[in-house]
Amino acid sequence: MVRHNFSGLRAMALAASALLFAAPALAASPSSQGNHGVNPLPLTTYHFATIKGRRTFYREAGDPSAPTIVLLHGFPTSSHMYRDLIPLLADRFHVIAPDYIGFGQSDAPSAKEFDYTFENLTDHVDGLLDQLGQKRYVLYMQDYGGPIGFRLLTRHPDRVAGLVIQNANAYLEGMGDMPKQVFLPLWQGRNATTEGAARGFLAAQTTKFQYTVGARNEAAISPDNWAHDQALLDRPGTDAYQLDLLYDYRQNVALYDAWHAALRQHQPRTLIVWGNKDPFFIPAGAEAFRRDLPAARLVWLDAGHFVLDENAAQVAAEIKAEFAPAP
Repeated sequence: MVRHNFSGLRAMALAASALLFAAPALAASPSSQGNHGVNPLPLTTYHFATIKGRRTFYREAGDPSAPTIVLLHGFPTSSHMYRDLIPLLADRFHVIAPDYIGFGQSDAPSAKEFDYTFENLTDHVDGLLDQLGQKRYVLYMQDYGGPIGFRLLTRHPDRVAGLVIQNANAYLEGMGDMPKQVFLPLWQGRNATTEGAARGFLAAQTTKFQYTVGARNEAAISPDNWAHDQALLDRPGTDAYQLDLLYDYRQNVALYDAWHAALRQHQPRTLIVWGNKDPFFIPAGAEAFRRDLPAARLVWLDAGHFVLDENAAQVAAEIKAEFAPAP
């Protein structure tokens, strides 16, 4: 990937986003009604692919000949979390946003029919990218997207053109007190008591909290987020495989050293955009990446764990400034 004057591009992209999103009155002016000279947002399309015998859903937008960015979602959501970001990126990127097995619109076999581990979720994402012929891409990783994205990096370092890390932890110091109190006992011994505490992460009030914590204006956070996620979490049998994944997360922690070594060795171009009020993955986790990626650019967002409802325009501008080719 050819490098450009990114500082200049970043300033231009941020300025353009400020004009676009800070002046809604312009969009309502008589001269801008209808389609007179106004470019519509790029179209997002919706697809299924069969990977290892399972139907995998993904969203796609943008010109397939443009650089590809793969959006890897977090818990407890799906590619639905990227519904606003996708069209903001698709004028400069080819965008792919999959749902993992058990999430969103993808197949959700029971825990008896499918071994829910992060390794297996990665296998299906990897298989989807292979089926779509993707040999070079930027990875956007949030929450669960981190363990999947870092596995892809260690499997195919030659394919990863860059990383966007958004509240996706890979360092012990990045884990907040809240998840430590719940998950360390679970990882040390899975039983009815430790599972009971972990079940709190599947409850409706926790799902809503993950979206609203740290928000500048809670009224700006769409309730579609937690209504969509909770409806899927409440499907019969979903709690069993979600607990399997929460327990399997200990395997991600065990791989931290290997991921750090891969980052040091390959030095992928990296943008870190981090909600600084996240109680789950705290700011120390963002800072820690720069031990292994000293050239990474870190952008703090006045936000919590999920940042896109209030910050999609800024995140899109930062990504374009870092990774988009010159127009």
